[in-house]
Amino acid sequence: MSDQLITYIDDSTGERTGLTASELGEWVAATASLLSGECGLSRDSRAAVLLPPHWQTAAVLLGAWAAGIEVSFRAWSTAGLSGETDSDLDVTFVERRRVGSWLEDVPPARFQFVLGLAPGGRDSPDVPQGYRDFPPAARAHLGTPPPQAGVAVDEAATVDGTTFGEYGAAAATLASARGITAGDRVLVDVTSCEEPMIWLMAPLTAGASIVLCANLDESRLAGRIAAEGVTRLL
Repeated sequence: MSDQLITYIDDSTGERTGLTASELGEWVAATASLLSGECGLSRDSRAAVLLPPHWQTAAVLLGAWAAGIEVSFRAWSTAGLSGETDSDLDVTFVERRRVGSWLEDVPPARFQFVLGLAPGGRDSPDVPQGYRDFPPAARAHLGTPPPQAGVAVDEAATVDGTTFGEYGAAAATLASARGITAGDRVLVDVTSCEEPMIWLMAPLTAGASIVLCANLDESRLAGRIAAEGVTRLL
């Protein structure tokens, strides 16, 4: 278990998907290649991410940042992007099961991806018109080297102008406040930690690994902590 950087567990389905740092890095590089190479997005492009905490969400966020794209977050349980206009976004990422219920609230973008978040990154069986299925689109770029040039600390990481340096410093401060240190294995109840700063960036910045638990069965928590080698709860 200890070699997995991020592990996703769903107690309602029995899914358990774990990725090492190398495996997650491959998905991140593939996402960056999809966005910058295939879609032609640049450092002044903007992405909206309407996804729950998930290993694929981590690939999307880190991949967009690797391509230098500014990201807007919205809680996945909240419909709409109230602060965006049609011209603000170049690419959107939306969870498939929520598209039908509030698709009209998602502003259009030049590129629109849907994620079914199926076990193992399987393709979505039904892709809405105007959207592309993210897993096969990214999978086509697996094996692509990461972007040659990294992002600078003074470049914007989010659409509100927060720089990569500021965002990283905030993540480090949060990790320290939560007592997360290098080598920790952090269990996250995804229903209580939707903000990527908490469930993703704080642990990664501290050098910890992540166990994301969906539909967490409290009666199995003690066993899960022992089985996964968890040292910290969020």
